[in-house]
Order: sequence, then C-alpha cells, then structure tokens
Amino acid sequence: MPTDYDLCFVTVGDKKTAGAMTQGLLKERLAACVSAVPGVESSYWWKEKIETSAETLLIIKTRRNLRNDIIQFVKRNHPYDVPETVFTVIDEGSKAYLDWLGANTLFTANIPLDTLAEVKNTL
Repeated sequence: MPTDYDLCFVTVGDKKTAGAMTQGLLKERLAACVSAVPGVESSYWWKEKIETSAETLLIIKTRRNLRNDIIQFVKRNHPYDVPETVFTVIDEGSKAYLDWLGANTLFTANIPLDTLAEVKNTL
C-alpha cells in the first residue's frame, strides 16, 4: 500500500548548487533528507541538439503533499531554464524511517512565502 511519502529527483550541474539546494530544502522543511549522488552523466535533447553533461543527482525524501512547494522551490533556486523535478511514490518502507521522515518535514503544503518564517518558528 502506498505511503504518504515521495522521492523527488533533481539534477544540478555542480557541487555548489547541490549544496545550496540541499540546505534550502532542509531549512524550509521541504525535505527530511537529501542524498547528493555526484558523477551522474545525463544525455538529453536541448535546443535541437543532443547534449551530455556531468551532473549531481539530488534524491529528496519528502511528503507527497509538498510536491508543489518543492517544484516552486526548484524554479526559484535552480540555475537551469528547465530543471528536472520528478517524483515517485514510496510504496513501502520501514515504519521507523517513514515516521522520522514525516516528523522532519512540514505538515502543511503550499505555504505562502510571507508566512513561512512564522511556520518555521513553530517547528
């Protein structure tokens, strides 16, 4: 049975961006954990040409109801014109880990930016 949690995949072009994105996602409680996997080689179509780039893959562990918040965060903070932001459902996992994941992410989705500081202060 599917859980209320997702994995989100985002690729970035360098270690500095990976670190900044990771810290931002964690500080805003949009993710309980972000794993950065360096050395990923991505090949893709861009402006009618096939491109190949070395990237870092961010694997973001989050709540399903935070999908839109993460998409908006990535749009605001990612240097790419079309950043990859894709989700997959966590069908199962250890209860202890999933409880920890839930306890370390926001409970409310789509928080207006001007009230985010208030919410953070209550965590």
